[in-house]
Amino acid sequence: MAEEEPIEVRFRLFDGTDIGPDKYDPSTTVTSLKETIIARWPPDKPNAPRAVEDLKLINAGRILENKWTLTESRVPVGDMPASIITMHVVVRPPSSDKRTDKEKEDSQRQGRCACTIL
Repeated sequence: MAEEEPIEVRFRLFDGTDIGPDKYDPSTTVTSLKETIIARWPPDKPNAPRAVEDLKLINAGRILENKWTLTESRVPVGDMPASIITMHVVVRPPSSDKRTDKEKEDSQRQGRCACTIL
């Protein structure tokens, strides 16, 4: 069985800047790619991801599962084996656990009936 060639991948961030391109082994998992993105996140970019769960990778319109390998997530494009794959990076905004009293009160009201009988 012939050894597979490394796959060249670049990661496109929300503002159009890129991380990479770099070559990865075809057996590299999406989780490993996300860890690489976190490690190489540009320091001047806001909303840096903190964990793998904060990132989604999209390739050819498909959201990639963490357990997939590069080979499984790759979409063949004709006979272009040497082309660079661009994966789009989506970062989940940081969740805010600090809710104001007004927001807590409003969320409690949503479960109540607002009917008025005249």
